[in-house]
Amino acid sequence: MSKRRRLNAEGFIMDEIVAEYIRRTVLRIPRSEMGKMLTTWGFLSETQLQSLNIHQLKENVSQEVVKLCEENHATIQHAADLDIIYNHTYRDKKLWTVYQMTREEGDEYDIFDLVEFKKKFKRSLQSALKNVTISFKEFEDNVIWIRIAWGTQYTKPNQYKPSYVAYISQAPYVFISNSRYRNCIPLLLQKFQTHHPQPLQERNCILQRVDPNIVKEDKLKNERIERINEEVFGDGPQPKLEFAQYKLETMFRNEQENGILKNKEGFRCLVKFSSPHLLESLKSLAPAGLADVPPSPLLTCITQKARNYFRINDRKSALSQTLAS
Repeated sequence: MSKRRRLNAEGFIMDEIVAEYIRRTVLRIPRSEMGKMLTTWGFLSETQLQSLNIHQLKENVSQEVVKLCEENHATIQHAADLDIIYNHTYRDKKLWTVYQMTREEGDEYDIFDLVEFKKKFKRSLQSALKNVTISFKEFEDNVIWIRIAWGTQYTKPNQYKPSYVAYISQAPYVFISNSRYRNCIPLLLQKFQTHHPQPLQERNCILQRVDPNIVKEDKLKNERIERINEEVFGDGPQPKLEFAQYKLETMFRNEQENGILKNKEGFRCLVKFSSPHLLESLKSLAPAGLADVPPSPLLTCITQKARNYFRINDRKSALSQTLAS
């Protein structure tokens, strides 16, 4: 990487890596999203944003943004902030590895403190690695994004190949993208709070959202449904997932020798479930009386398999389930 420095009119020295990273990030932003994303970034003033002509060549736009960033004394943390916003917006384009954590029996409930979490996370990671850049940004629904640019004892952090972590406070799941630094994953996972069971009044919130016109006539049956549903999905909030896709490959069969189904061609279909919060929707079906229990393992294994793409083969191949990323 180049170690050249950029000097603006005020004498501010801006690292060339910072300038180049901002330039590349701006080039990746679709023109239709340029104004909105730069506004969300919040680093450029309203006057600077208004002076920016986003309808010219994107290369020229990127250079203008870099100049404005020089005026504002941009650092790698500012560049990382824009990078997180971009990757959060287009998070579906990344491959994520999901880690599920457990809490040892007897551990007490800890109130999550974001400020303290950031301090401990940085302190722990920087004590183990000399060169590392760590950036945080909190989004809606208490989702915390962490960007980590890794270095070694002898090299500076590689800003062009960072890892991204999405973490919901007090949830048992951590989502990590770009985990090519396998030896660093254990260091990351030791920094997260583990899952705590919710109080009973919160655990029953799903039942409270059921249509009030549905009358629960069988108390024992409803208690059984609730118990099985909790065993399958757990008593905590589900990871937010918007779709799951299943590809089915099977054959039509008729046990009669002279049956009408003579077509030996394979039958294929595609089933896609979508919802603003798919897993919570699936979890609420049985309590609402819209599905039997236990639910199909094809639906409940999504979090266990850490995938939302499935291929279901014909029974002649033992109904194997192949996961595709």
